[in-house]
Amino acid sequence: MSLSGWICVVTGASRGIGKGIALQLSEAGATIYITGRQEKTLKETATQVTERGGKCVPVICDSTNDGDIEKLFERIKLEQSGRLDLLVNNAYAGVQAIFENHGKKFWESDPSLWDSCNNTGLRSHYICSVYASRIMVVRGQGLIVNISSMGGLRYLFNVPYGVGKAGCDRMAVDMAVELRSRGVASVSLWPGPVKTELVSEFVLAPDGVDPKMKNLFTNGETTEFSGLCVVKLAKDKDLMSLSGKILLTCDLARRYGIKDVDGRAVEDYTSLKFLLTQVPYISWLSSFVPSFIRMPRFLLPLASNHF
Repeated sequence: MSLSGWICVVTGASRGIGKGIALQLSEAGATIYITGRQEKTLKETATQVTERGGKCVPVICDSTNDGDIEKLFERIKLEQSGRLDLLVNNAYAGVQAIFENHGKKFWESDPSLWDSCNNTGLRSHYICSVYASRIMVVRGQGLIVNISSMGGLRYLFNVPYGVGKAGCDRMAVDMAVELRSRGVASVSLWPGPVKTELVSEFVLAPDGVDPKMKNLFTNGETTEFSGLCVVKLAKDKDLMSLSGKILLTCDLARRYGIKDVDGRAVEDYTSLKFLLTQVPYISWLSSFVPSFIRMPRFLLPLASNHF
């Protein structure tokens, strides 16, 4: 029970990656405040979290409502005597809107797509981080994790999505600058393709979906793998050396020597072997390339270099 005594918050934990992270934190023995808008699904998650050995406090919270967020952290400060160890900013409401607007250009979509992607997302992450940091800096320790994606590096899905994820990454990096002297770490976490409930509904189940995309998610990470990574990260003795960085789950799998909860090794999406499988006409070359050859991390930003 490596996180016994820890007080954690996971936003948007009714399903998907947030739920998976909450479940793994509970196995590590933490007390977890989970947020969501739907009481039914939130209580279902809370039951599963408790069954895993942790203590769970489900809180109905609208992440677009600043008042709800403030009340959440005031409640934690009161109930936990001013202690908060970990905040995972995961709440996101844009997935359905993304699929509904798939194939449309930004001018063909309703402008409200921006709000769907970034109100419960980038904006709420910032508000949560403000209130969480006010608790953490007093104790001189803590960890804030923004759940982001490679969409922060290059075009993915649509314009509002990419801008939001780039903002999540930049926010984590810049918060780390101001938090470092207070002993609080801030990182952005990029999961690979994850088999969430909505992905199963919109990508894996329907016919007519791009076979390459369907295969990518079929072989993707479980919703709990990000949780495994967060637990290991939280207990890393060199955590502050990682503060201000964008971390990939596949890199953390290698750093901590962990596999997914179903026993599979996680795909390294920066390996040359994997990258070759994504290139038409030369994908056959991947069978001849060792899996340990990876793209150097300093080359990743060059993929979106516009100077």
